[in-house]
Formats: sequence, C-alpha cells, structure tokens
Amino acid sequence: MPSLPAGFRFHPTDEELIVYYLMNQAASIPCPVPIIAEVNIYQCNPWDLPRKYKKALFGENEWYFFSPRDRKYPNGARPNRAAGSGYWKATGTDKAILSTPTSENIGVKKALVFYRGKPPKGVKTDWIMHEYRLVTMVGNNKTTKRRGSSSSSSMRLDDWVLCRIYKKSNNFLVSSDQEQEEGSIVEEDSSLNNNKQHES
Repeated sequence: MPSLPAGFRFHPTDEELIVYYLMNQAASIPCPVPIIAEVNIYQCNPWDLPRKYKKALFGENEWYFFSPRDRKYPNGARPNRAAGSGYWKATGTDKAILSTPTSENIGVKKALVFYRGKPPKGVKTDWIMHEYRLVTMVGNNKTTKRRGSSSSSSMRLDDWVLCRIYKKSNNFLVSSDQEQEEGSIVEEDSSLNNNKQHES
C-alpha cells in the first residue's frame, strides 16, 4: 500500500486517466501515484474485486484497475466480454476523450453493465464499468506498440485498458457522468420493454 497524505482523494477526470495513467502504463512508465491495481478483470466477478484488491479503492466507492483484453475470436477485433459467472455488456455509444490543449482524440470511454449467466439470457446486475482505452495513432509508439500485441498470446487484443468499476446502489455515491450513463441504461431497457409490448 503506497504512503499517501491525509485527506487524499482520487477523483481523476477522463482526460487525466488517459494522459497520466493509461498512457504511462502502456509505455511502462511509473504512474504518478501507484494506486491502480493490475488484474485481469475478466477472470473475476465484479463483486469479488473490492475484497481481493482493496488497494484499488480510492474513489467514492469505486475501483480502478489496469486490465488486459483478449480477443473473442482469433485474429478478430471484437473483445471477449465473458467474466467470472457472467459477462459484461456494452451500453450506449463510445465517448471520445479529447486533449484539452489540442482537442486531439486521445482515448475512448465505453460503459458496460455486468450480467449473470450466459447471453442472451443473462440477468442484469447493478455493477457498472467504464472502460478506457487508447486511440491507435500512427507514429506514436506509446499507443500503437501495446495495442494488438501478440508477444504473449495471439488472443491478446490490448495489453492494457483502464477500468473504473462501481455498484449502482442507494448506498453508493455516483458522479453526474455516472448518473447520466445509468439513466441512458434505464431508458434503453424501457424502450426495449415498450417495443416488446407493442409487438405483442
């Protein structure tokens, strides 16, 4: 456990997560504060992560991890979302992360929800993940050399992505961004239910 000053809180912006943490991790450069655990989140259920990796708890009841991503199919670009006793399902559209000084697209943020069981009959849970990945940029070795690396396995899609995981609950505090994304998830489910009612 790193030695941190009293009152330390970890509330990074999306841009800060990309620039100061994920880019450094991808380039094997030490992060400013070594508090993000390295773990393959796709080998665990989300509710097991807080107990196993207490080091990662520095937000408002949210956990940050560096994790690899594997391919679902050999030579394919689709990630394998199976995890533990269920799977992560993407929701909404990807959000581009822009650099403040240049407005350059430096990363992508994706929202996912954890489901128990196997698709398409999985049971939705309250566990949410924000996945951050780097943008592939020609000529920038810090981002391109780690993406799609086949040195360890032909199934490896990304050596590192950064994941923020939290549980949607009245007992947990959530940011405005999280509330907005959770709202879109609820609206999406509602629209699907309405469509099913009209069809029936």
